[in-house]
Amino acid sequence: MEQMYSRTKMLIGESALEKLKNSHVIVFGAGGVGGHAIDALSRSFIGAITVVDNDVISLSNINRQILATHKTVGMKKTQAAKERILDINPLCKVTTFDTFFLPENSSEFDFSRYDYIVDAVDTVSAKIELAKIAQDKNIPIISSMGTGNKMQPQLLEITDIYKTSVCPLARAMRNLCKRNGIKKLKVVYSKEEPKSFDKTVVENKKVVPASSAFVPATAGIIIASAVVNDLIKE
Repeated sequence: MEQMYSRTKMLIGESALEKLKNSHVIVFGAGGVGGHAIDALSRSFIGAITVVDNDVISLSNINRQILATHKTVGMKKTQAAKERILDINPLCKVTTFDTFFLPENSSEFDFSRYDYIVDAVDTVSAKIELAKIAQDKNIPIISSMGTGNKMQPQLLEITDIYKTSVCPLARAMRNLCKRNGIKKLKVVYSKEEPKSFDKTVVENKKVVPASSAFVPATAGIIIASAVVNDLIKE
C-alpha cells in the first residue's frame, strides 16, 4: 500500500500526507462537478469521504460525469461513487446519503464531523444553506457555480462570491449571500458567457443546460485541489 502514496508523499511530504489521511470531506452532489472532485480527492488519499446525492445515473450523464458509463446507468450515484472511491483507495472510509440536501433536512447531518464541505449541487436554496452552516460552524467550504452551457475550461477560476461576474448562478448567489449575512464564500466560477445552440432540451419536465466533457470536470478537479491545498496549509 505504501507504493500507492509514494508520488504524493514525494510532492507534499509525510506530515501533509498524514493530514489528508486523517481528514474527512463531505461532498454534496456527485454529478459532473462533484464526481470529478470525488475522484481527485480519492486519489489524494483523503481518509474519509461522505457523498450526498439522491440521483441515479442516466444515459444523458455520460457526456460529462466520471461516474457515468454504460455499466453504471441506472445505479445510484452514491453507490457508484462509493465503489469508485474504494477501487482507488481501499483504505478510505466512505459514507453515503441517498438524499436531496435542502434546508429542511440539514439537521440530519452532523457537520462537526467534517473538515471541509464541497458544494457541487444545483439548487440555490441548498447552496445558501451550506454556506450559512459553514460560516456558523467555521467549516471551510468551496462552492461550484454554473458549468453548463460552457466550452472553455481555462476560464474557470477560484475567487470569493462577491468578486464574481458574468455567471448567472453566481449573480443569484451574490444577492442571496448578502441577504443572508454570508460574509464570504470561496467559489469556482467561469467568466465565459453561457451559450447553447438548443435551449429546449427537457428532462423530467424541466429545461436542462447543455454541457461539455471538460468544464464540469475541470471545475471538480480545481475544487479538489483547493480542498487538498487548504487542508495541508492548516
